[in-house]
Amino acid sequence: MAPALVEDPLPIRESAAAKSNIKENFNKEFFIGGKEAFDSKAEVEGTAAQPAATYPNYLPVWDNEKGVKYPPLTPFEHYEHGKDADPSLKDLLPADKAQVTEITPYIGSEVRGVQLSQLTDAGKDQLALFVAQRKVVAFRDQDFASLPIDKALEFGGYFGRHHIHPTSGAPKGFPEIHLVHRGADDNSFLQTFLHEHTNSVTWHSDVSYERQPPGTTFLYLLDGPTSGGDTLFANLAKAYERLSPEFKKRLHGLKAVHSGFEQAQSALARESTVRRDPVKHEHPVVRTHPVTGEKALYVNPQFTRYIVGYKKEESDYLLKFLFDHIALSQDVQTRIKWAPGTVVVWDNRVTAHSALYDWENGQRRHLARITPQAEPPRETPFEA
Repeated sequence: MAPALVEDPLPIRESAAAKSNIKENFNKEFFIGGKEAFDSKAEVEGTAAQPAATYPNYLPVWDNEKGVKYPPLTPFEHYEHGKDADPSLKDLLPADKAQVTEITPYIGSEVRGVQLSQLTDAGKDQLALFVAQRKVVAFRDQDFASLPIDKALEFGGYFGRHHIHPTSGAPKGFPEIHLVHRGADDNSFLQTFLHEHTNSVTWHSDVSYERQPPGTTFLYLLDGPTSGGDTLFANLAKAYERLSPEFKKRLHGLKAVHSGFEQAQSALARESTVRRDPVKHEHPVVRTHPVTGEKALYVNPQFTRYIVGYKKEESDYLLKFLFDHIALSQDVQTRIKWAPGTVVVWDNRVTAHSALYDWENGQRRHLARITPQAEPPRETPFEA
């Protein structure tokens, strides 16, 4: 049976620890940016130490009327363009223009000499395939941030239906854009999140609580610190591959509940926006990529709550092992350094990522994400 679209059939199981410290499940979102921290004057005019935002048209607003919510997301038939791609990638990476550098053997490439906004449909198909193969690709010297926002969305919409984030700020008139924003001279994170945690790493796959989570995903830099604010990515297909055959066999058939309720509670606690009622869904612990056929772990500590059918202690034990396995496997991870004109494209189905909040000079970090949804996660039979 397909997972339910709304939350009623899947009651949230809250541990005593979660009840005593709900902020643990809020993760960094509870402590960074948001409506209450946004300083419009500092962003539009700058401060004594920091310039104004380079792209004021991308500054966040929280302008939906209080109490008015968007309707639940409805199921849709996703078309995966990577299936149509020419494996030579000649339209995406022409030999006379593209400069491709492998960042690490298992995950991550950097591309120069290619302008994403000028790709043909054939090039876009190949982009979906290339990103599925390399998991995350950083395209440098792009004009994406300077495009009219509707044109950027038109490009992203080729890859799937736009996801509208239920709680984040968005550019005025464009709720399909998810903004990552830490404003000028805002170092409150140091006294909040890092006061209670030893580091800023929070691995996750974006909005995995949706029935149809994202696939090919785009994040582009608007402003960033001169040093710091990198993003970590992990290859969850390779993480699955590293497990023993017997352990893989045991994981197959398991489902886990992914929840967006804590994220919504975080927004309400900060008097911010909740555009849509929160949901939770069951997804397979091991999912299969529709193009490459790779199997990948599909759990993450930010949104995965428990294993269906397991007792609490059993579920906690297994999830902790999987979370630790992903976090500690640095040989299947990469680190993306941001620079002006960078667009990072990743496949959210087979990766996890975490931003790093490691700068203290008050410089702004401002990025925009376009988040096309994909197919519901599916599992294929175990193969030894």
